[in-house]
This record gives sequence, structure tokens and C-alpha cells, in this order.
Amino acid sequence: MKLTIIGNGSMAQALANGLYKSYELEFMIRDLSQAAFLQERYNTTTIPIKNGDIEGKNILLCIKPYALNEVGTALHGKARSLYSILAGTPLESLRNAISSNYTIRAMPNVAASIAQSATTLTGDEALKQEAIALFDSIGKTLWVDSEKKLDIATAIAGSGPAFLALIAEAMMDGGVLEGLSRDESMQLVESLFGGFSSLLATKHPALIKDSVMSPAGTTAAGYRALEKRGVRDAMIKAIHEAFRVTQR
Repeated sequence: MKLTIIGNGSMAQALANGLYKSYELEFMIRDLSQAAFLQERYNTTTIPIKNGDIEGKNILLCIKPYALNEVGTALHGKARSLYSILAGTPLESLRNAISSNYTIRAMPNVAASIAQSATTLTGDEALKQEAIALFDSIGKTLWVDSEKKLDIATAIAGSGPAFLALIAEAMMDGGVLEGLSRDESMQLVESLFGGFSSLLATKHPALIKDSVMSPAGTTAAGYRALEKRGVRDAMIKAIHEAFRVTQR
């Protein structure tokens, strides 16, 4: 299947990094200064958005939400399918801006670039299996039955890499504070996160915690410090605030 990626920002390129080995890609872009780089990097073609004929194409929309109407007016024709990664942009708005037989909202994350994205999908049921197959090629997918659920998923899986990056950086800083070199601390945290994802696939987080926490031990002391400073509550509130922004 050929995919036409509209946009050339960080998420567009993260998706392209994960997709170009399995799909034929082309780009529609406004910033033509990026054309040569995209053509060489992905062995593809680039088209100015102002010449945007989308008739019968499979579109992967990777622009900023505020640019939707401007881009929509530059396009002509009716796409076969429209996959949008625009946060907080409902299906109705997408259908009003860009003509397509089928419309899907998708929320991948930056791990798409290494085929490890957690992608949530919703939209036209007729395209469900194709959508799942497409985004399964860059990680794992979850199909949900409402746009509200996709917006909640945006707060977790879309924004989540930034939240986890903050935790990872803080743990690295903690190691340095206690006497590790920066490189040693980074290696430990990188290994920790890699192994933890496999554990999480087989055990509930509470069971993982209980398996590590010994009576009056190091983990119990550290865990108490986290709870005392409201880390759990702060993370719940972070998800809430991120979700709230999608509802504007």
C-alpha cells in the first residue's frame, strides 16, 4: 500500500522511520527546503501541498491541529482513506476539512521510529482491520469504540514518553547525586526501563512492586519517599491535565 504523508515534522518523520521499509511513501509538504532530505532518507517523492491532489490516496495526516483548515483548503480530490494523528481533533472536523471515503483517528507516539509505538485507533469500522495492520507494523495497537477513549489514550501513550523521560532523567540524576558517573547512571536506567517493559507485559504493577519490596528494605524506604511526596497523585493529575487539553 502506498501512503501519502502530509507534513514533515518530528512525528511525521518518526512514523516514516517505522513505515518506509514496509510501505511505499510519498510526502506532501509546505516547507520545500526539506524536500531533498526526505527524498534521500526515505527513497521517496515530495509534492508541494499547494498541488495536493489526494484523489484515491491513503493519507497519513501529520500536521499541527491549528493548520487543519488551511491544509484542507489546499487539497483537492477525495482520498480513499485518511489517517489523522492530530491530537484533540474530532472525526467530524477531519471529515469537514478533508474529503475521504474513510476516516481514522490514530494516536501513535515517538517510539514509532523504532517500531515500538503504542498506537490507539478509532473511526470508520470498515477500515478497522487495515488500520490495525498498518499501525501494528510500527508497534502495538489498541482499537477503542469512542473518541473520548482515544483522547484519554492520548494523555497516556501519546504524552507518556515525556512523562517517563522525566522519571528516567530524575533517576539518573539521583544516581549521580549519590556518586555514580553520568554514564554509569544512564546505563543503569536504560537497562531498567528495557527490562521493566517485559515485566509489565506479564505482571500487574502492584505485583511487581510487592516482589521487589522487602520488609524494612531499600525499596520500602524509597517507595515511602515517593508516596510522601505525592508522585502517584502527580502522575494521575498529569494524565488528567493532558486529557483536559484534548477536550478544548
